[in-house]
Amino acid sequence: MAASLLEMLESLAPGTAFRQALERIIQQGHGALIVLGEGPAVAAVSSGGFQLAITVFTPARLAELAKMDGGIVVSDDGERILAANVHFMPDPHLPTDETGARHRTAERLAAQTGKPVVAVSEDRRIATLFYAAEKTELARPTSVAARVNERLTTLERLRRRLDESEQQLTRAEVADLATYRDVVLTIQRAEVVRRIGAAIERDAASLGEEGSMVMLQAADLVRGVESLRDLVVRDHTRPRRSHAVREAIEALEVIPTEELDDWARVGKAVGFPDLDESADAAGVRLLAGLGRIPEGTQIDLTRRFKGQRRLLQATQEELERTPGIGPARAAALRAHFDRLVDAVAHWTPELG
Repeated sequence: MAASLLEMLESLAPGTAFRQALERIIQQGHGALIVLGEGPAVAAVSSGGFQLAITVFTPARLAELAKMDGGIVVSDDGERILAANVHFMPDPHLPTDETGARHRTAERLAAQTGKPVVAVSEDRRIATLFYAAEKTELARPTSVAARVNERLTTLERLRRRLDESEQQLTRAEVADLATYRDVVLTIQRAEVVRRIGAAIERDAASLGEEGSMVMLQAADLVRGVESLRDLVVRDHTRPRRSHAVREAIEALEVIPTEELDDWARVGKAVGFPDLDESADAAGVRLLAGLGRIPEGTQIDLTRRFKGQRRLLQATQEELERTPGIGPARAAALRAHFDRLVDAVAHWTPELG
């Protein structure tokens, strides 16, 4: 099974043998191109070099072999150095944003072989990991720690803003005053929080044991965020089918981070109409927050009442006619709906 990006970063964290090798290469003032894996895909893009199948990996050996002009191949388990001075020839038509020859080759190698590839820049004196369609600079621990702390502060602030916008959206939906602008604001903030949390997790993983506490803090701050985002999208995507929701989420996730503050761009990506139009939720998020109601029954309720507005107006008797909703559960639902309606009876967006 292929390692995840986080697992790969942990194996390259400060204090690991491979990171020690990279630090030696940088200290020597050399560059390097290292493929962390073997197999037919790697062999197909390799030419020449020296086969070293029985060479046990050590930081010193890898650093010495990096003095050669060509690249290096390390076994999947990282325990052996398989080849050195290799000329790699990935498909030149594969797209890359890199400018340097070594880094262009590294990005294409990672894309073509599916293996992690590390490029060490001779000029910039920094190592970069290309893997799983991601590029991650393996910066020095002090600079990574400073960046992580700054991002963590930002994450705390943005999580508070997300909670505020979710509360605002809930009130607006219950009061039948919600617009797609309210919906997009919550989705946009949730996606920003999710991305910052993922960036912190990657950075913290590259710090090894020193990043474990940060990972716990970040995990606590992003808990439930992706689920919230998906529920809000499900609530408002039309048509209300799983494939449409999936396509909307996929379209959202490919928006460049610098464009997420463009509400119109986000709204268009998830298929919403004019942002100032009234938005009637399906009731998915409302029911998901109640607990103890099976997902199948939640779906039956949203289909039966065709929107949160009608669901909130349903009588206890009407709720009981839904399969899986007996008298006790219908009474509990009706009481909960009444509390929600009463709580926002005198609320307006301007005062909220």
